[in-house]
This record gives sequence, C-alpha cells and structure tokens, in this order.
Amino acid sequence: MVSALRGAPLIRVHSSPVSSPSVSGPRRLVSCLSSQSSALSQSGGGSTSAAGIEARSRALRRRWCPAGIMLLALVCLLSCLLPSSEAKLYGRCELARVLHDFGLDGYRGYSLADWVCLAYFTSGFNAAALDYEADGSTNNGIFQINSRRWCSNLTPNVPNVCRMYCSDLLNPNLKDTVICAMKITQEPQGLGYWEAWRHHCQGKDLTEWVDGCDF
Repeated sequence: MVSALRGAPLIRVHSSPVSSPSVSGPRRLVSCLSSQSSALSQSGGGSTSAAGIEARSRALRRRWCPAGIMLLALVCLLSCLLPSSEAKLYGRCELARVLHDFGLDGYRGYSLADWVCLAYFTSGFNAAALDYEADGSTNNGIFQINSRRWCSNLTPNVPNVCRMYCSDLLNPNLKDTVICAMKITQEPQGLGYWEAWRHHCQGKDLTEWVDGCDF
C-alpha cells in the first residue's frame, strides 16, 4: 500500500484567497474606477466611432460598481440635507404685514415703521442674513441678533437668553426672530440695543417705511 502511494502523483490543493474585509472605502473606489477604465479600454480601445462609443457605454453600465453608486447616492443625500443657499428677501410691505401680524406695531412703544426701518439697516430685509464678528460670534437673521448673549451656536459657557439656536433665527417665517427681538426690546435700551436703529431710525420721520402698505 505504501509503495503504491509513493508512485502516485502528488496533488496540490490551492485555497482561493480570501479578500480582506478591512479594505477602506477610498481604496474600493479607486479599484472601481480602475475597473471602469479597464472596461473602457477593452470595449472600444482608442476608437472614436459611434460603435466604439456605444461599446464603451455598455461596458460602463455593466461594470459600474456599488462603491460608485453609493458615492453618488451620498452626494445626492447631502445636497438634500444642506440648507438652501437661496435667502428669503422680504419686500418692504410684505415684511411690514408679517411684523404687524406678530404684534410688533406699538410693542414697547415702538411703531411698526421702527421695526421695518431696523430690519432694512441691519439685514436689507434678508431673513437668512449671517455675519461673523472678529470674536467669532455671529449676527443672525433679519434683525442680526448676536450670539454672544441671545442665542446658541453650541459655544460653551455663553448665555442663551432667547433659549434657541442661532440657526432658528434664519428661518424665513420669522417667528423665532420676533420672539427673540421682543426679549431684547424688554431690556432698558429697547431698540437702542441696535446701533443701526440709533443711527438711521431713532428720532426720524419713518412714515415712508410703511407708506402704502395694507394690513
């Protein structure tokens, strides 16, 4: 029996390599792009004919790998989640009507025209206006309310008197902005808290700011 085994040919069994699960996403993507490039070269070579282009297109559709599809899906998802770059710009009378409906006309002794004048000289009626100060704080929304005291940018140990995120003040419906502005006006300075109001609106004839507007 032993002699028979010695004469038999030796059979070697090769196990197929197991792919490592630790390959990173970027390496997969590079591999994917390389395979697509290989598919292009195999399907059409350097030909620029219509048949060559069609062959390349079919090869890409066949060889399009999951990593590429996932990357495209991720980009689409992020574009949906990120806030729109289009700002809400109010018209003069449009803003006057909104602020009137929120009860700002006569609030703390200030006319509706005071508020419209303030909004123009702080943000140009831009509900999504965002400005950065040298100290890292931000001025937010149509009244440019500052994050040092009134809202939170997730900065530790900073007061948040209005009890809201500063991003809430960029909402075009202005509800949170008006609530916070009312809190500010309850301070001894009133609208004098805003330098823009003191310089451009205080003590002036402001009737033009609401002239011709229907409520």
